[in-house]
Amino acid sequence: MTGVLRTSRRVWFGVALATGVLLSTPSALLAQGESATDPKPREGNWVKKHESFLERAKKGDVDLLFLGDSITEGWGGASEVWNRYYGPRNAANFGIGGDRTQHVLWRLDNGEVDGIKPKVVVLMIGTNNSGTNSADEIAEGVEAIVKKLHDKLPDTKVLLLAVFPRGDKSDPRREKLTAVNQRIAKLDDEKTVKYLDIGPKFLSEDGTLSKEIMPDLLHLSRKGYRIWADAMEPTLWSMLDEKSK
Repeated sequence: MTGVLRTSRRVWFGVALATGVLLSTPSALLAQGESATDPKPREGNWVKKHESFLERAKKGDVDLLFLGDSITEGWGGASEVWNRYYGPRNAANFGIGGDRTQHVLWRLDNGEVDGIKPKVVVLMIGTNNSGTNSADEIAEGVEAIVKKLHDKLPDTKVLLLAVFPRGDKSDPRREKLTAVNQRIAKLDDEKTVKYLDIGPKFLSEDGTLSKEIMPDLLHLSRKGYRIWADAMEPTLWSMLDEKSK
């Protein structure tokens, strides 16, 4: 029986490599084929994080909201940068590791922005969809989130960040996310939505990602968050109408 299991694993692994779909966890297997635009919750500790965001929203006083996945959640590990740039701006961080577009849509449908009126939402989402959805599907998910934010927060501006580059130069997700960014860039209307691509700030001249900036070629180091903050600041400053301060 052990030999059969090993053979099955080798066969599955070979098929995964051949199709370009290598799923490493049960949650990834479940996500295969999921719609990027149909709101969907997750389980476990995710629910507790969602509930903590509901409690934060009840307190109000949110002028700047960060919304996304683990890359956004990771600001918690760069607290000195966060406190310097965003602490004085009544900022809240609603990032959850592992989230895809469909999960953010569900969160928005279930109270996370109810009762608050941020001046700006900083949105960056989609990288976790890159193993299970096409570029068009991911872009449609991002578009649905922007529309949902407009519906729920009609007076709020959206700073839509391009999905950050990930992996090495040969990683097929690089090309897919570039296609996503090319499509969502068209959401920029110079009024309520501003698209900003700071991805090149993380890349070396030859297009590689430095492990000093992204140790696992996906998540940012403290230096990476400082680069993010510096690159975003002029645009954010303008959107928050702080030029006179």
